[in-house]
Amino acid sequence: MFSSLKANLEFIRANDPAANSELEILICYPGLHAISFHKISHWFYKKKIFLFARLISSFARFLTGIEIHPGAQIAQKVFIDHGCGVVIGETAEIEEEVIIYQGVTLGGTSTKKEKRHPTIKKGAVVGAHAQVLGNIVIGENSRIGSGSVVIHDVEANTTVVGIPARATSKASIAKLDHQDIPDLLLTYIKKLESELEELKRKS
Repeated sequence: MFSSLKANLEFIRANDPAANSELEILICYPGLHAISFHKISHWFYKKKIFLFARLISSFARFLTGIEIHPGAQIAQKVFIDHGCGVVIGETAEIEEEVIIYQGVTLGGTSTKKEKRHPTIKKGAVVGAHAQVLGNIVIGENSRIGSGSVVIHDVEANTTVVGIPARATSKASIAKLDHQDIPDLLLTYIKKLESELEELKRKS
């Protein structure tokens, strides 16, 4: 657990320019607190002490505003930035070096006892208030734009935006620089305008 805490501290320090010291992160960062509590609740969950696991996760939600089901599998080096309103479901899986911003939901789309929540692969970034729903895979180093609703698999090294989310390119944007994400709707409108002008010219 302590090695995991140290790895998370180092990862947060490397990815948050607002962090001035590891002590500040340790004391003041709710994302780190939520994941630390989750490590404990997940241990009880694996031991099938479900009620105690849920009590710990509920206490963590009260303290941090971040809800992580005890059954979720979260690797080391995961950074939940700001974090308020984040919900991570029971069968969600999050690999290393993932960054998740506030308001994100890793939600389920089934009431059956099965894998019903997303898998977030290494190096992915999930933008603020994105909703990632169902048993889908978000590929390595992919980027989910803020406010997107993702209901299908996302290939590795791909940026997706919109409702429902669509790929903007086969290249991921470094750490989700939102000003660099193309406007898909504007692109489609310009394409239609161009085709309309071509039709007018030919008529």
